[in-house]
Amino acid sequence: MAVPAGVTSGAGATTAAGGSSPGRGRHVRSKNKRFGLTPGRAWLLIAPTLVILAIVIVYPVIRALVMSFSKDPGLDPATGMFVTGGSAGFDNYTHWILQQCTSASGTSVPCPPGTLGSQFWGAVGNTAFFTVVTVSIEVVIGFAMAVIMGKTFAGRALLRAAILIPWAIPTAVTAKLWYFIFAYDGIANRILGTNILWTGDAWPARFAVIIADVWKTTPFMALLILAGLQMIPADVYEAARVDGASAWQRFTKITLPLVKPALMVAILFRTMDALRMYDLPAILTEGNPATRTISILVVEQIRQGFNSAASLSTISFVMIFIVAFILVKFLGANAVATQENQRKGAGR
Repeated sequence: MAVPAGVTSGAGATTAAGGSSPGRGRHVRSKNKRFGLTPGRAWLLIAPTLVILAIVIVYPVIRALVMSFSKDPGLDPATGMFVTGGSAGFDNYTHWILQQCTSASGTSVPCPPGTLGSQFWGAVGNTAFFTVVTVSIEVVIGFAMAVIMGKTFAGRALLRAAILIPWAIPTAVTAKLWYFIFAYDGIANRILGTNILWTGDAWPARFAVIIADVWKTTPFMALLILAGLQMIPADVYEAARVDGASAWQRFTKITLPLVKPALMVAILFRTMDALRMYDLPAILTEGNPATRTISILVVEQIRQGFNSAASLSTISFVMIFIVAFILVKFLGANAVATQENQRKGAGR
């Protein structure tokens, strides 16, 4: 039977109907052979990178985990002799999580107020508070900044460069800058006409850290969100306008769903960064207990014992890993998987 012009039969018909072509797999395999990309050679090419990552990342994690189960060198309460350490079991972890300290008689007692062990859950609460508040504010402001920077107007390139200046300034410099602003006789009190101890009192110190962190890292959020906005085709908005969609409908039905991969990646990066916050509160408030984070507690513990600090670092690592896993697995922070799902949905 003759086949009409423009119509293919057999395997070609399957391709025209949207199915996969059996010739595509052969084409990919022949292309790989032409460039010599066998599985063995591919592993050989990425082996140097894997070795470097193992040295830089895997070894320190394993080393910290081993140290966390060892005692810190010091005086033995029972004998009064200096001991070099030994196996500690889970004592270092119970010291932080259960806030148990060793007494002079060698028994475990609740850590006295003011000791580092008694400040663990307070530091966890401060870290979680700073993370939730700063990231939430930065998402809202950063989204607004990205929308503005995405529009076409004179001086747009200059605006984009100027907005990135706070993010480019080192955090230590930013902390010292805001330290002078929030000083008792600084600019903040003079403008507001108040006498607030911004770095001394508990809640003013927390607000000072939040303001400084939002000022510095919001441009980073705006930059990542702007990259996602620029990948949305302008034809989609034009078609929505033709269909009579309002500005709010275009924002909720087009902008938010299509920018979600970039937005969730930005939230993931900023959340992990905020959970490791150290230098900003350490320099700005100069050790105020109300702004003490887990990272600050780790550094202070290092001066007293490395092994106990290693257990605290391990706890911090596990907490950050759990948060990152939740964001990636359940909240859609996996940009690659989200984009693949969107392509599959568009192909149906």
